[in-house]
Amino acid sequence: MRPPCEIVVQKVLPAIRAELARIMLEEGFPQQQIANRLGLSKAAVSQYVSAKRGKDITFSSDTGEKIRELAKSLAGDLNANDAVSSLCSVCRGIQASGWLCKEHLQKNDSCTYCLKK
Repeated sequence: MRPPCEIVVQKVLPAIRAELARIMLEEGFPQQQIANRLGLSKAAVSQYVSAKRGKDITFSSDTGEKIRELAKSLAGDLNANDAVSSLCSVCRGIQASGWLCKEHLQKNDSCTYCLKK
């Protein structure tokens, strides 16, 4: 059994973090500050921005825009609860797009969980 949420943990969250780190780096934030804002180590941020982690997903333009908005908010004074809420919103958007179900079916072609919703 491999539930769809496992794909979120293994692919989606790392890809979102990678995009957030790249955007914040482009905005001039040092890697340590990015790490602090994302709750990661500086080494993890380095791997995200160098595409050693989180490179498996290409986001739709809508999702990319939501991630850019989140990155700008993180660069400001967004509190932890609002940051989590915004991150979950991005993830729900990916789920609603059908991407997660398609990815899950590639890994488990007998699953009909997503089709029942």
